[in-house]
Amino acid sequence: MKPLWQYFLRGLMALLPLGLTVYLLYALVVWSEALAMRLIRPFVGDFYLPGLGLLLGTGSAVFIGFLLSTRLTARLLSWVELPFTNIPVVKSIYSSLKSFADYFSPQHQDGDAQQVVILRLPGQELEVVGLITRNHLRGLPPGFLPGDRVAVYLPMGYMIGGYTLFVPRDWLTPIDMSVEEAMRSSLIAWMAHRNTP
Repeated sequence: MKPLWQYFLRGLMALLPLGLTVYLLYALVVWSEALAMRLIRPFVGDFYLPGLGLLLGTGSAVFIGFLLSTRLTARLLSWVELPFTNIPVVKSIYSSLKSFADYFSPQHQDGDAQQVVILRLPGQELEVVGLITRNHLRGLPPGFLPGDRVAVYLPMGYMIGGYTLFVPRDWLTPIDMSVEEAMRSSLIAWMAHRNTP
């Protein structure tokens, strides 16, 4: 009976990530289809083409991205953002999400800021994987320790969150891993094995 139970668990663990991913993609497609049809139904009537919602959603994202690349639209967006950046509680949430999105955007250029590193404290055998999020202390308020220090974000497993530490650069060792892979591994507490060629 024990092997049967083990086979069941092994099969469940194999199917669960696949099933959840497919379900989330399906839910996203269904939601985008429903939203698109609600928006365009007044213009097209009962005409329906499967995938139209997904196509419209993708096209809208590309179009908005193109618009945001122009100087005039970027200025208009800053006016639209004004309420979100001035209301106390909303400001904290919006600014945090915007900064996080900007950090991972293709336009983000801050030297080697998007770098995965191992943090080793002097005299300790402890190793922590983190991401360099700031390569300098310029622009920060007074009070930080002087020297060649960087900000390292330490993501926490099983939840969105983490800690940011300001440490000397020589405490860090870069590793050959993408930011996406490091975040994914941190999310599941490094339980998965890395696929190496």
